Amino acid sequence: MAARTGQEFLRGLRDRRELWVGGEKVHSMVEHPALAGAAHALAEVFDLQHKHADDCLMPDPETGEPINVSHMIPGCHEDIHRRHRGLERTAEYSVGLMGRTPDYMNVTFAGFAGRHDEWAADGNEQGADNLVRYQKKLRREDISLTHTIVHSTVNLAKGKYPVGFDPVQLHKVEETAHGIIVRGSRVLATLAPFADELAVYPGAPMPDAAPEHALSFCIPMDTPGLKFICRDSVSVNTNRFEHPLSSRFDEQDAFVIFDDVEVPRERLFIDANLAVYNSVMKATWWPNIMQQTMIRAQTKLEFAHGLTARMAEAINLAQPQTQQMLGEIAMFAEFARASVYAAEQAAHHYGNGLWCCDVRPLIALRAALPTWFPRVNEIIRLIGSHNLLTTPSRAALADEALRPLIDRYLVGTDIDAERRSRLFRLAWDFAGTALGSRNEQYERFYLGSSGRNLGMAHMLADRTRANRLVDRFLLEELDEPAALQPAVAAS
Repeated sequence: MAARTGQEFLRGLRDRRELWVGGEKVHSMVEHPALAGAAHALAEVFDLQHKHADDCLMPDPETGEPINVSHMIPGCHEDIHRRHRGLERTAEYSVGLMGRTPDYMNVTFAGFAGRHDEWAADGNEQGADNLVRYQKKLRREDISLTHTIVHSTVNLAKGKYPVGFDPVQLHKVEETAHGIIVRGSRVLATLAPFADELAVYPGAPMPDAAPEHALSFCIPMDTPGLKFICRDSVSVNTNRFEHPLSSRFDEQDAFVIFDDVEVPRERLFIDANLAVYNSVMKATWWPNIMQQTMIRAQTKLEFAHGLTARMAEAINLAQPQTQQMLGEIAMFAEFARASVYAAEQAAHHYGNGLWCCDVRPLIALRAALPTWFPRVNEIIRLIGSHNLLTTPSRAALADEALRPLIDRYLVGTDIDAERRSRLFRLAWDFAGTALGSRNEQYERFYLGSSGRNLGMAHMLADRTRANRLVDRFLLEELDEPAALQPAVAAS
């Protein structure tokens, strides 16, 4: 099987996974009203790769069959630019609102396989071999993969990874004839209703954890014992006129319970090997995956700038303070574009043949985004004002008695009432609805909080030039001016 179509993707979701939305156990991800919109949106993402095959598809390096470029293991500068074009196509589909389209995990595992030597350290050669084989399966079967990498927070007074009793965090319980049994919980499996398989891998080093917590593997979503409990749906309905974004882009998030789940041995990448678990994410994960994440962020900021400018133009809102706020979003978008460009231009070899972006501008951008995105939403609400709530429904616009009145009294600058309603509904769905609120929370903590990323930006910064500039003044030989020399006593 090569790159899948949307219909092939939807057929793959008809399995027996145990997934709950509210108090209801879902029997069909494709037909459930809270999930159908996003399921069909993801199907359109799979179709997109065929519609724009020149940008999105490439031949598998071993079989020649077409695969998505997000599975590429970059080996040169041109590969980085080639992958950019495909990632940008996917980001544009959801205007950056879906942070876990399948290309995210495709890029992640391509990077893992590209540096399988890191995974083979400390006696983990078999785990590394398993990972390389799985990455080939992932790309050739065009699997939709999600992950759960954060341990549940229960009582930090007892430590993050308590030992001495049965912990709630995911851990290895015992060996079996075919693999291992795992038990516990993890968060946050975004895309859980729309993934074919689930990945577990390190989210961060665990220096104080017991080895049984150090696990990495991939298993099908309907593996016995796996349970997914979704947050409240923010997908209102499938009416794209009234809910142009939340009707299709709620990718969902799920709490994952591993109720004595058996993981086959060939699916294990780390088996209670704490040394490997604590090291594999340090060198190449960030430089590799950040290309995908920051292209998505740049796309979202550019959409927000265009959307907000359209709102101002629709009612001829041209005061200096409005232009200033629009300039803020334009600045955010341009800084994001420049950061991605700089990172790609300075891409280099990271070892074992793998090329990745220069991580420095992307780390700086990542540290800024948790404050930029909430500000963008605030600007949209300030510029939109009451107009965000003056948006007739499709039914009202279709009413023969109401429509002439709406057309007369709710117009804008060179825009009719229907287009005006669609514009301000789009802005409200982006910044003010439940989807907008969920996405703001997502951006605040996506790949770590602002504080964590600012600290990382400082710790990873190259201070060679900065130190040289400072040392010029601290280390120079000084000739004391005469006025500062001690006075000579008169003889």
